[in-house]
Amino acid sequence: MTKYVFPEDFWWGSAASATQTEGTDSIKDKTIWDKWFEEEPNRFFEGVGPNHTSDFYHQFNEDIKLMKETGHNSFRLSISWTRLMDQDTNEVNQEAVQFYNHVINELKENHIEPFVNLYHFDMPYKKQQQGGFESLEVVDYYVDYATKCFELFGDRVKYWFTFNEPIVPVEGGYLYDFHYPNIVDAKRGFQVAFNTVLANAKVIQSYKETGYDGKIGIILNLTPSYPRSENEEDVKAAEIADLFFNRSFLDPVTKGEYPKALVDILKNHELVPTYTEDNLKTIKQYTVDLLGVNYYQPRRVKARDTVPNPNAPFFPEYYFDNYEMPGRKMNPYRGWEIYPKGIYDIMINLKDNYNNIESFISENGMGVENEARFIEDGQINDTYRIDFVKSHLIWLNKAIKEGANCTGYHMWTFMDNWSWMNAYKNRYGFISVDIHTMKRTIKQSGKWFKEVSSSNSLND
Repeated sequence: MTKYVFPEDFWWGSAASATQTEGTDSIKDKTIWDKWFEEEPNRFFEGVGPNHTSDFYHQFNEDIKLMKETGHNSFRLSISWTRLMDQDTNEVNQEAVQFYNHVINELKENHIEPFVNLYHFDMPYKKQQQGGFESLEVVDYYVDYATKCFELFGDRVKYWFTFNEPIVPVEGGYLYDFHYPNIVDAKRGFQVAFNTVLANAKVIQSYKETGYDGKIGIILNLTPSYPRSENEEDVKAAEIADLFFNRSFLDPVTKGEYPKALVDILKNHELVPTYTEDNLKTIKQYTVDLLGVNYYQPRRVKARDTVPNPNAPFFPEYYFDNYEMPGRKMNPYRGWEIYPKGIYDIMINLKDNYNNIESFISENGMGVENEARFIEDGQINDTYRIDFVKSHLIWLNKAIKEGANCTGYHMWTFMDNWSWMNAYKNRYGFISVDIHTMKRTIKQSGKWFKEVSSSNSLND
């Protein structure tokens, strides 16, 4: 038997988001998800929208007790911009302040460190009507909202994050049509991406200039790009995929500048966003203190088999084809490859090429459909999730032993929750939630996680 020991004061926990867990009680304004569900409920699995989700808004006290029971010493939540701020007056909703104060205080009392994310795909609809992050005015509104969060909660919250997976609204909303506003327009999408990086820098500037005693970072979904072969064209295809899907955010938020190779590609296609030199100076000066890394699956690519159509809408796949590696291990419910070594490769890349920035795994997990099949003695016996997490932790431990500056592991997610277009199709949580009664039950993985956290180690 091999024992894998993690560094002292390692963060063990999970992550969740406001839209996916709180429900819409006491919210006056709509998010883009509320609006989209009104317009196209058929786009959501079984026609289930974000109205109720997991009812964290009313049951957070019980949920935080369950976090303690499952070994959490940290938990990442998000604040809902739409809940906190009146979208007409920009005034603070005091009922929302009271709610988030109660949650933060309850976490602290249970010795669970709150990691607070400011934006998790949940653009207020009224701000989207003003252009969303295509608009610099909306960027300024976002900075005002973030600054208000610091003022309200910064005395107790020491770990802040500007965005979760900021590339996903670009991909979903402006390229691949799986997020509102469902626009296929790369030029507008890359403007959103640039303005999001600018917003990140401006929020960091606000936090630093006010002198808060804490750290502020961002959460990126880093997906290693592996070439089909060592052939020069396959390798080049993987490098370009990496530029678009990883380095387009990773480089500017950590190094303060964009990769020249990416800029050259955008220039060739006349897709360079509008910006000023002052924008670039702000991005250069205000980079992140720490990096949250979400990892679920690798990206495998190959050189294109056909010549791309220059008159078609631009997609990154202009430069590569996706590759399905024969014999890969799959999660059939989510359609994703399971490749634990990817978590090691990410951490070694950060160590070697990004000044070994302080980082932690902010999401990693396995969604499974119809978990009720695995109930034994009233509990879901999710050994498949234990095996998934354990295999990733072993590779993470190897990276740490080789010098990677990784300080924690958060699983997605604490409890089964509503998941965007997939609604309740796949379950990810340590805690099972009966979506009809809202009853919570700890899964076998939650009990196992308590053992790992308590010992700060795992056995294989």
